[in-house]
Amino acid sequence: MARPQPIENDLRCRRASCGWSQQELARRSGLSRAEISAIETGRLIPSTMTALALAAALECHVEDLFRLGGRRADEVDWAWPPGREPCRYWQAEVGASRKLYPAEPTESVMMPHDGVYGGGSFRGEAEADPERTLVMACCDPAAGLLAAALARAAKVRLIALPRSSRTALALLGQGQVHVAGVHLATADLPGGNAAIVRRELGSGYNLLRVARWEEGIAAAPRLRLSSVGKAVGAHLRWVGREHGSGARQCFDEILGDRRPPRRFASSHRGVAEAVRSGWADAGVCLRLVSEEAGLDFLRVREEAYDLCFPERWEGDRRIQALLDVVRSPSYRKALGELPGYNSAETGELDRIR
Repeated sequence: MARPQPIENDLRCRRASCGWSQQELARRSGLSRAEISAIETGRLIPSTMTALALAAALECHVEDLFRLGGRRADEVDWAWPPGREPCRYWQAEVGASRKLYPAEPTESVMMPHDGVYGGGSFRGEAEADPERTLVMACCDPAAGLLAAALARAAKVRLIALPRSSRTALALLGQGQVHVAGVHLATADLPGGNAAIVRRELGSGYNLLRVARWEEGIAAAPRLRLSSVGKAVGAHLRWVGREHGSGARQCFDEILGDRRPPRRFASSHRGVAEAVRSGWADAGVCLRLVSEEAGLDFLRVREEAYDLCFPERWEGDRRIQALLDVVRSPSYRKALGELPGYNSAETGELDRIR
């Protein structure tokens, strides 16, 4: 008789991407917080009814949350399953394992893939070194500057995957990426981003300050909006961002109980492009992408943007290269010259105990 295969799940990542605590997901699904915790850590295999309740609460398919595990030793360790075949992929050493990442648009530049998977077989294409590849989940539109500096100074390849702050933290907690970009702290939150990381992941992490950047409303110039108040009071077509992103948090703060937008973008540049092309009148994004798109920008707040990584990986040469590059005068100068980026605190390190 064949042994039953274990069940693997992405429940924590899905929950975090919505910006929900375990208690909030429990309330929405009709389960207990203890059940949610046990399922996320693999201590409890959900029943069919429980799996359906969780999928309904998260507005996804059961297959998006749960899958059969028990892969053979000769099977590769995908960070997440490829969505289609054939699939281009990158590879990187993360912790003690070698992971494969389905290729996708990144926050830096178009990157050569390491191989192609299809029909159950792999075909190598490049000679990239997985041990010199750093995987970062973030939403920084200036990640290309960091990628270029790492390649030039340390011959480290940076794969900057576009993800919201909470999704990035969830992936970091699961050991799927080396670094997560975070900008979720509001002005009235004691402890800033460190408090968010401590709540989501616990202690044992470091926060590397990249910049303080300006976030606000990008608006079509034809509207001639002169203030945030006028933008909020006008009847505009808004483009939004997904739950768990700093931009969505800012959007919810300024619009309050206003009806959520019908159109959504997956990045800061996506918001600016939606407004520039006429699909929307306004949206929340960074000053950098708003000015790049030739839009009017109404500042809402200045935010701290940090890179989070496990303290235990501080001795990894890729992490050390990251620290050295972010603290270098040339990178700080280039970053500080970008619209809306303040590099006065760039390179500061906060240890989360």
